[in-house]
Amino acid sequence: GRLAGQMMPPPPFGLLRAGRAAVRAGSRAWSSGGSSPGPISLTVRPLKSIADEPVDIQVAGLEARQAVTLRARVLTERESLFNSSGQYQADGEGRLDTSRSPSVGGDYLGVAPMGLLWTLSPSPMEEPYERLTKLNLIDSPMYVDLSVHSGHSGSDTIPGVPLVKQRIERWYSKPEVRRIKLREGNLRGCMFIPPGDGPFPGVIDLFGDDGGLTEFRACLLASRGFTTLALPYFGFEDLPRTLTDLRLEYFEEAVNYLQKYPAVKGPGIGVIGSSKGGDLALSMVTFIPQVVASVCISGCNANTTSDLYYKDIHLSSLRHDVDRIIILDSGILDMSKTFNKPKEDSIIPLEKAEGHILFVVGEDDKVWNSKLFAEEAIKRLKKHDKENYELLSYPGAGHCIDPPCSPFRFAKFKRLFGLPVLLGGEAIKHCYAQQDSWQKIQDFLRSHLC
Repeated sequence: GRLAGQMMPPPPFGLLRAGRAAVRAGSRAWSSGGSSPGPISLTVRPLKSIADEPVDIQVAGLEARQAVTLRARVLTERESLFNSSGQYQADGEGRLDTSRSPSVGGDYLGVAPMGLLWTLSPSPMEEPYERLTKLNLIDSPMYVDLSVHSGHSGSDTIPGVPLVKQRIERWYSKPEVRRIKLREGNLRGCMFIPPGDGPFPGVIDLFGDDGGLTEFRACLLASRGFTTLALPYFGFEDLPRTLTDLRLEYFEEAVNYLQKYPAVKGPGIGVIGSSKGGDLALSMVTFIPQVVASVCISGCNANTTSDLYYKDIHLSSLRHDVDRIIILDSGILDMSKTFNKPKEDSIIPLEKAEGHILFVVGEDDKVWNSKLFAEEAIKRLKKHDKENYELLSYPGAGHCIDPPCSPFRFAKFKRLFGLPVLLGGEAIKHCYAQQDSWQKIQDFLRSHLC
């Protein structure tokens, strides 16, 4: 099997659509129904869960020391197939428990209770760097089909008849979370309102320079009690198609809108941003006083990619030096050395921020050195006798530190270059970082917004 972090080879030439359809049809047939009858049992608790929650996986009724492969499969709404596998040996009583039993092969090694879900990746017939996403976040779950197979086999082999199987449901929203499309003034995006009467703490959710509208984190935050605005800033509806110069007034308009929203407690607003969204989150807490809590995930202490304007303030942009891109043997681009040291006219003057800041970084980030950027930001804050910050720094974690529903990705396709870009990280360490940081991010936001 493929070990997490290794690149899958491209699909073999001549794999036709008919073949893809046949495998997917087989996957649907294989996954239909729930658990299988017989003495072997596959117990998953809970069978229905919020996607950021852990599940407990146990197998019983096997032969003593029997070698088996646990598999997970997801067929997305776009008909893309994701799978993963872990190779196990039952104990002397024919049992295994993923919280105690180590995987000895497949897509992860060692004791990893959530390893099957954390290492889900596109099957060999799919686009190799596709992200596992859910389109309909409110009305239906993501179905994950778990199965147990005799012997040891990898994710890239066609499994035989399972000894036992079980379908579980992973929901991105609690019942009664409301999704409201936003088109107000200059603002575009989606509001997610928690169940109940409220009002609730208000948060703005920003992602990076891929553009478009990304909703899953906002939906999960609403399920955890935050009224959340998923806010795109280019590449969506009538917003600019590409990332050009930005005006912070657009983000200030979102803050003012959220402040006045009936389901928002106020008066302070929180913001969470990843990658390019991370430096925007820092600029917002620096220049917009209503922002009292800012979470910067894998961000930079300088303004990046596009110039930023606000009133009479101008921050120039730190940009990639394309001559420093390294092309790996796999064809993946290593961008980690392409950012020069930020110049003073691009550095965000964080000492002006009165709100609180949480930096979340992966120490193996290969998009840029987010750990160094966070350290430089903290050095600047300390120089001005500021103590309004916290740092979460995770060894073995890469760039895309998402909620723990998100499987590990070692690379992603970058439209700007037309090639995959290395993200960094080791699968299990990265996903433990996602699990740990997700709870601490919520605690941070609650402590400063409630």
